[in-house]
Amino acid sequence: MTTEQAEPVLTVRGVGKSFFGVRVLSDIDFDVRPGEVHGLVGENGAGKSTLMKIIAGVQSPDGGVIEYQGAEVHHTHPRQAMDAGIVTVFQEFTLLPERTVAQNVYLGREPRRFGFVDQKAMIKRTGALLDDLGVAFIDPRARVASLTVAEQQIVEIVKALSFEARVISMDEPTAALSDREVELLYAIIHRLTARGVAVIYVSHRLKEIFDLCDRITILKDGVRVSTDDAADLTTDELVRRMVGRSIQSYFPDRSEGTVTGGPRLELDGCGNAFVDGVSLVLRAGEILGVAGLQGSGRTELVEGIFGVQAFARGSLRVDGAPVQIRSARAAVRAGLALVSEDRKAQGLALGQSVLDNALLVIRSVFAGRTAAARRQVPGILSALEISSRGLDQETRFLSGGNQQKVVLAKWLLTEPQIVLFDEPTRGIDVGAKYAVYQLMRELAAQGKSVLMVSSELPEVIGMSDRILVMHDGELVAELAGGAAEHEVLAAATGASRPADSDAEGETR
Repeated sequence: MTTEQAEPVLTVRGVGKSFFGVRVLSDIDFDVRPGEVHGLVGENGAGKSTLMKIIAGVQSPDGGVIEYQGAEVHHTHPRQAMDAGIVTVFQEFTLLPERTVAQNVYLGREPRRFGFVDQKAMIKRTGALLDDLGVAFIDPRARVASLTVAEQQIVEIVKALSFEARVISMDEPTAALSDREVELLYAIIHRLTARGVAVIYVSHRLKEIFDLCDRITILKDGVRVSTDDAADLTTDELVRRMVGRSIQSYFPDRSEGTVTGGPRLELDGCGNAFVDGVSLVLRAGEILGVAGLQGSGRTELVEGIFGVQAFARGSLRVDGAPVQIRSARAAVRAGLALVSEDRKAQGLALGQSVLDNALLVIRSVFAGRTAAARRQVPGILSALEISSRGLDQETRFLSGGNQQKVVLAKWLLTEPQIVLFDEPTRGIDVGAKYAVYQLMRELAAQGKSVLMVSSELPEVIGMSDRILVMHDGELVAELAGGAAEHEVLAAATGASRPADSDAEGETR
């Protein structure tokens, strides 16, 4: 029997949910079949997380029916759902870092012998699960704190399998993974579905949705828009249904009146412990993209420029004047801003209000401008279309896209001339991505300079006026904006390095 012919293992019919009188899900129908990957997509706030929590037993629906393996179920606690075989791997891991892999997998369900925890049996069972997934390189006795993010993700999946899961929901599983680690996750998902496990896959990365999913359900404003076979949808149609408008291109055109000016930022032979011999020119009104594989030195480059990992050699000029940037504070005073890769750990104080986060840098570096900046905050938040209950709302309660906009507001208040973006759209939905792209275009139109690091090649190609490619801590190529993906990949893997004369025009 094919996946298309199989009866659903999990069916949701007419499910609704409200919080404090606000309807977040309305009459949702959804199902997933054995051996199928069913994609669940929509903008932040569409209701995806609420639906997943209801399926996982974290929240109870206000109405509707959930059927699992042909019988109606009423799970009021995640453990009930897990014991039944419905397990959710959330974006925020639930592992205990100081315990071993095996201890995490069987936490609260440890096998016992003569009344004591049977460590040998627990390690053996965990090893068998790891081997079954083709990831025997993870030691069941290793402390979780010693594992990479990708390995911790695998441990979460192994824990799900230890419950003999028939349905596994994955929430943004690749948000913090490298390209190679994403390939490993793909292989694991294929192994799961080959065994008949049903996978519900939530992601903002549309390439993954089309790579992996058999069917795709789209939610918007708490309502199911459609469910279709992935083969019957195009990317453009998917985006149109998600955001409610047609986006001919993900990437807005260069703003009318944008003029590329003289050199704004110049590096000559810069290096530190992570990158070496970096020479480049970033011009006013320009968006300069930086591509490269994980570990190529992309993030370390922007951190060097910003003084987080200060350059130990080489020279740096801003608007033609030599500067020494040995700290983030010095970078801000020189007119630079850094929108960092990890907004939660590095960009925001999640327990503080939207207003306090917006004023973080001003208070720290330009304390005398705080009062004036405070008056500017509402206008900047409005321009960025940040959706919040007010300036006093804690930032941790905002969606990922709105959190990223607060980070942008924080930096825009400093009136930077050079804005460094490191993975600017990681973990945010299509509509929020488009807003970030528009902001980049507006900054360039104002004569500011943008340097953007991204692991998403379509983003680099679609947004950049020029593309620099890094490999093993060095800049190895310069390509024109709109270059083909295979050209960027060839340079990023070291397979193709243009002649020095091709790359020296702007990089040196």
